[in-house]
Amino acid sequence: MPNKTVSGLSVGQLVTLEIGPVAHGGHFIARYNGNVIFVRHAITGEKAVVRITSVTSKLAHGDAIEILSGSQDRVLPQCEYAGPDGCGGCDFQHISMEAQRILKKFIIQDQFKRIAKIDIEPEFIHVEPENGLHWRTRFDFAISSNGKAGLFSYKTKEVYEIDKCMIAVHKINESDLFTRSWKGFERVEVSVSSLDEIHIRRAGRSISGPSQLHQIVEEEQYIISPNSFWQSHLNAPQTLVGLVMKYMDLKPGDRVCDLYGGVGLFTAPILKKVEEIGEVHLVESDRRCIQDAKKIFRKNRNVIIHSGKVEEKLSNINDIDIVLLDPPRNGAGKGVISKIISKQPRTIMYISCDPASLARDTKLLIDHSYSLDKIIGIDLFPMTHHIECVSSFRRK
Repeated sequence: MPNKTVSGLSVGQLVTLEIGPVAHGGHFIARYNGNVIFVRHAITGEKAVVRITSVTSKLAHGDAIEILSGSQDRVLPQCEYAGPDGCGGCDFQHISMEAQRILKKFIIQDQFKRIAKIDIEPEFIHVEPENGLHWRTRFDFAISSNGKAGLFSYKTKEVYEIDKCMIAVHKINESDLFTRSWKGFERVEVSVSSLDEIHIRRAGRSISGPSQLHQIVEEEQYIISPNSFWQSHLNAPQTLVGLVMKYMDLKPGDRVCDLYGGVGLFTAPILKKVEEIGEVHLVESDRRCIQDAKKIFRKNRNVIIHSGKVEEKLSNINDIDIVLLDPPRNGAGKGVISKIISKQPRTIMYISCDPASLARDTKLLIDHSYSLDKIIGIDLFPMTHHIECVSSFRRK
C-alpha cells in the first residue's frame, strides 16, 4: 500500500495510544490527533505502543507491539505464531475466553444498533472445547516458496510457515501436512469428518483419504464429498441443528424452504417434523453440494432440490410456511429478502456468520411486517473475530 500520510501518520511509525472499544473485524478503536486507528493485538483499556501498518485518507491500521499498561483480560497466547508479524489466522489468542465472548456479544449489539437501529439483548453461548482450541476441521493452507504449508499473514500474500495449528483438530496436526514438501502448488486443502476420516487435496485433486466423508449429526448420517460445504467447527452442526429445530416452530404438513441449503444438514431433521404430508425445498448453487444432496435424499419424494441461485429459484416456490436461510458472509441482501417477504412465511430462521450483514437484513425484515423474535450468538470461531448467530423472525 502507498505510504500515504494523514495528520502526521505514516506506515511504520510508532505511536502510543489508549485503546478504546472493540470494532467488528478483530480490531480495537484508538484515536490519534482526532483520527481513527484500528488496532490489532490490543484490548480495550490498555495503553500500547502501536506500529502503523496502513494509512488511508480517512483512517489507519496498526499493531500493538508493546503493552505499556495491560488489561486483566490479557493472557499468554497458546500459539507461538499468534501476534504481530505472525500468522493471520487468529485475532484474539491474547484475550481470555470469557472476555472474547463478552466482546463478541458487544459486537452483535453494536452492529444492530448502528445498522438495524434497534437495541437487542442477545443470548450468547459457547460450545466445547471450552478452551477454544482444536475445534477446526477444515482448512485451506497456503504454500510458501519453500514448499511448506502455512497461513497468510494478516492482510498480506506472505505465507507464514507453521508446523501445527492450535485451533485445528488433532487429526490435522498429527498428519504429515506440515512436514512434507508441497512445492509446485499454491494451496493444500484438508477436511476431517466426525468419524476422524481425513482427506487432503491439492489443486482440486485428492491425494489421500476417502473420496467420501461420513458426517454424523445426532441420528442423521451425511455422506458427502470432501469439497462440499460443511461447518468448520466440529460441534457446529449439532449445535446449529438443535437451535434451529428449537425455534423453527415446525408443524406436520409445513412447506419449508431451506435456502443456501448445502448438502441438506437442516433438511434431514426438518423432514421428521413436517412428516410425509409436508415438503422441503432445498435451494443450493454449488454443484458438489447438489450432487451430495440428491444422493442423501434420493428416497424422499417430499424433498425438492433446486440447483441454482436463491434469488432465481425462490420465485418459483409458492405457499411457503417457513423459510430457513444460511447465506454466505455477505448475507442474503435486499433482492432475496424481498422475495422471502413476498412469500409471507409465518417464520423465518436466519443463520449468519456476520452480524453486520445480519443486522442489515434484519432491518429489511422489521420494516416489512416481521419482528425479531429471538437472536442467539454462538462462539463457533473461538480465537478469531468471527461470530455465528441464529435468529428467528415472526410475521406480525
